[in-house]
Amino acid sequence: MNPQPSNLPLLSAQEPRYLQACLPLSTVDIGRGRQVAVRCAGDGEQWVVCLHGIGSGSASWLRVAQQLPPGLRLLAWDAPGYGLSTPLEMDKPTALDYARRLQELLHALEVKDFVLVGHSLGALMAGAYARHLDQGEMQALFLMSPAIGYGRPGLEQRRQAVWDQRMAQVASGDMSLMARQRHQRLLSEQATAENRELVLWIMASLHLAGYQQAVQMLCQEDLLTYLPLSSSVPVAVSCGEVDVVTTPEACAGVARACSQHLQLVPQAGHASYVEQPGAMLEALQSLLGQTQALRSVATTRSSHEQ
Repeated sequence: MNPQPSNLPLLSAQEPRYLQACLPLSTVDIGRGRQVAVRCAGDGEQWVVCLHGIGSGSASWLRVAQQLPPGLRLLAWDAPGYGLSTPLEMDKPTALDYARRLQELLHALEVKDFVLVGHSLGALMAGAYARHLDQGEMQALFLMSPAIGYGRPGLEQRRQAVWDQRMAQVASGDMSLMARQRHQRLLSEQATAENRELVLWIMASLHLAGYQQAVQMLCQEDLLTYLPLSSSVPVAVSCGEVDVVTTPEACAGVARACSQHLQLVPQAGHASYVEQPGAMLEALQSLLGQTQALRSVATTRSSHEQ
């Protein structure tokens, strides 16, 4: 079990209670003494499975849960090594290793017919799942401010620099120090004090070992090796217009790999779904519309062939 940090910055007095009321935390037993921590909201039939980034966690989807429209059911996990989720066994996991843990979670919860949303590092996990593990249950893929990774040939120096920088920031073992250094990079200058506080609190809650595993994965992976997907799977790619972590220019390259136009989110930084949850939900509804249209075409084609 991961220990809980004792020196976290405090949220406003009502925030923790509201978090549990709006996006309650639970754990799912996936066998062999392992568990995955999840937060769920909504009771609709349409599942939306959300994967957070390297400096975040399941609680970051709170603003989305607060505006969740009827008909949707949000499932946000804490990735292995985050929160109360059992870490992966290997020191240097791949995106596919994380994706396999996601598959175990979805099977345990009997989640079918879902949209998979991956933010930042979560986009690498989502891409690996979509390419190698999906068995037709994933209806669509939504990549938000996707991290491409540093695993491509020719990036050896950059890869080492990223590793060295990230490890230097957590050398003391005090994740709250790293959080104070980095959390501002996830948000725009217009971000509210409440959102800054939420992002800081979540980042300060990270576990060193889980974070180190995630950085290893970031350094060795290349999202573009998982793209494009089958034309039968709708894909959307978005990015905050002032994202300084995964810039609009970099995200546009991911969108091109998916034969899509990049959707820019106004007045938002890297964690655009925290600052502008309504924009995320609007894009999600559009993606679901594409899914329904493709299903309608497939049904019509099938009936004509019979």
